[in-house]
Amino acid sequence: MTHSTASSSPSEIQSALVVDDHPLFCDALAMTLQAVTGTATIRATASLEAALSEIHQNGNPDIVVLDLNLPDVKGFDGLIRLKTATQAPVIVVSSMSDNRVITSAIKSGAAGFVPKHSQRDVFAAAFDAIRRGEVFIPDGYDLLDDAADLDGNDAAARLATLTNQQARILQLICEGKLNKQIAYDLSIAETTVKAHVTAIMRKLGVQSRTQAVLIANETSFSTILQDSS
Repeated sequence: MTHSTASSSPSEIQSALVVDDHPLFCDALAMTLQAVTGTATIRATASLEAALSEIHQNGNPDIVVLDLNLPDVKGFDGLIRLKTATQAPVIVVSSMSDNRVITSAIKSGAAGFVPKHSQRDVFAAAFDAIRRGEVFIPDGYDLLDDAADLDGNDAAARLATLTNQQARILQLICEGKLNKQIAYDLSIAETTVKAHVTAIMRKLGVQSRTQAVLIANETSFSTILQDSS
């Protein structure tokens, strides 16, 4: 099943980054990638921090395959951090595969979702959809329409709508810095900071900086940009 257009769509998948702390699954997925896409270069990391470092040192892959359950990740924080660090589409492969989790992953910026123990043809369909610029949802699953059904994960979805600059500013707000200090740190005008803060609060659906910080803390946002700048 495919849905709305993804943010980026490589015409060919020649390089991939697999982020999963289970070596056997990494090996199996590498074989699947090579079989169904002809991917020449497959890099693998066992943690989010290692993945961010890999992207920083060796550049963007054509696609990132992410497990939600990593030792250094809480909730959808890892997905948001990867979306901040790379323009490559991120496909989530997870053993947690109910409609709520899938919906939250897609709303948080994933280009697709594949249950971890899917057959090879499901992976092939997912990669084909992403190459066409489509968001992949496996057959038998549906995106939830009611944002209220997402509970706290909706915070991650709202944070995912921030631009990189807005995310950096929210990071500094979480550190307790005032607009003047943020302007100095980022070498921009204070009026520009104010405009960004207004946009951040509108996107997060809050009325104050304090509420924005509370939303950020729901997804451990204080660490999102540490390795992506």
